[in-house]
Amino acid sequence: MNAAAANPPPRWRALLGNVAALALLLVAALALLPLHDADWWPASPRPRQWWLAAGWVAAYLGASAWLLRRARPMAVETLDHDAALPWLVVHASQTGFAAALAAQTAAALRAAGLQVALLPLASVDAAVLARTGRALFIVSTTGEGDPPDPALPFVRAAMARPAALGTLQYAVLALGDRGYAHFCAFGHQLEQWLRQCGARALFDLTEVDNGDPGALRHWQHHLAQAAGADAMPDWTPPRYESWTLASRRLLNPGSLGGPAFHLALHPPAGGTPSWQAGDIAEVGPRNPPAEVEQWLAARGLDGAATVLVRGEATPLREALSRSRPPEAGGRVADPQALADALQPLPHREYSIASLPGDGALELLVRQMRRDDGRPGLGSGWLCLHALPGAPVDLRIRSNPNFHPPADPRPLLLIGNGTGIAGLRALLKARERAGARRNWLLFGEREQARDAFFDADLQRWRASGVLERLDAVFSRDPGGPRYVQDALRAAAPALREWIAAGASIYVCGSLEGMAPGVDAVLRETLGDGPLEQLRAQGRYRRDVY
Repeated sequence: MNAAAANPPPRWRALLGNVAALALLLVAALALLPLHDADWWPASPRPRQWWLAAGWVAAYLGASAWLLRRARPMAVETLDHDAALPWLVVHASQTGFAAALAAQTAAALRAAGLQVALLPLASVDAAVLARTGRALFIVSTTGEGDPPDPALPFVRAAMARPAALGTLQYAVLALGDRGYAHFCAFGHQLEQWLRQCGARALFDLTEVDNGDPGALRHWQHHLAQAAGADAMPDWTPPRYESWTLASRRLLNPGSLGGPAFHLALHPPAGGTPSWQAGDIAEVGPRNPPAEVEQWLAARGLDGAATVLVRGEATPLREALSRSRPPEAGGRVADPQALADALQPLPHREYSIASLPGDGALELLVRQMRRDDGRPGLGSGWLCLHALPGAPVDLRIRSNPNFHPPADPRPLLLIGNGTGIAGLRALLKARERAGARRNWLLFGEREQARDAFFDADLQRWRASGVLERLDAVFSRDPGGPRYVQDALRAAAPALREWIAAGASIYVCGSLEGMAPGVDAVLRETLGDGPLEQLRAQGRYRRDVY
């Protein structure tokens, strides 16, 4: 069965466990029989024993009902059919895993102060979606690409016809098993129907292979961004390794955009990490050292005191640096009590700009600012506070959806801003594979300041690795202003490349660039052909 049952055990295992438990109880009862050395009472129990037994049975049934109620991932909520729904979390599950993830998703949004309705897909129709602002769908696939049984009413009633969903923003978490030919098929079918109905994606569909925790963290990373919940803690914190920040260089001094830094990191001593072009670096950020010392001083604590964090002895200073700021308060007598109450900071994701053979893991990070002017959590740590030579918590996450093609087919790479990092790694992989039919369209603000990795691009252009390079800068005079404008101007060449079997890879901003490029592709190629490219794996995106 192609269902996301990575965490919940298969039903046959649960049944086998119940049978084994009953068998053990029977063996125990037989073993205890010799202890009854008195004669058996042949008559019916006395009334007092009847009432006692009835009481115990009632208590058992009451406790079982309470436990079952608590174990249910959600209860069907009652909706006001006239009210607008700001957030809707919907699940369709064959084994219960999707329902459990939906409950976690809804709980995370509620903890961020948002109003959320949580429903099974069978309780949703087009009318409900039409009055919903944002909907998150967590759905599994069963069999050879079929929807799970609880989704069938929605498939037959809603997905059988178009709906007017132009005001809906959505995201899909698709659960499946790559061992089957039609991986996450129902999630893709649902997303295609939503797009055809005019709904707009909050972020790209997230595929989960057998409950992969990295993919679930990726879903939560996007969820936190969409909800504006910067400090939403990870459900399953990554097991980081301690990398070393080898160098950091500002690439665009004086830019009209935010400062962008080229970082190089070295792996732990003796480590031989491996990754592919398109993979992601998950970074565990830290709080500024000065803020950590202020918290310690305010509570009268010694930062060098040893505390246990997930079973490991850690200086309190280190524990605080990796955790959400504790609530304001006076002096704390017990450092361990403080450490026990800390919540780890959520991870941040960055496209890797290099290959293992380059000798370092390279990133391109733009320094972001929060609404109050403070540096962003991840970019502030990497661009401002971590000093060269300092340890950086990092883990590599495989991102197979953005790995380069295995064959030398033509490749059209489209991106903007720091999205050039992921495209640079793809071009490096293409160069090493001898695949020379590559076309890059890249956009930024000013050519004089924001031509990231220009030396690499010009070298590839001169050597023939890049058959075509279109770089556009929105703040420079003349010419197309944005990547999508340059793509529209090159429509005849786009059709030729697609006819020659080219794949399209898009990396960069979800706001503006990615939907603009998608619109031009649909305008040039048509909705049906573009959906066919997506189904064939020839249209891939890594946008944020």
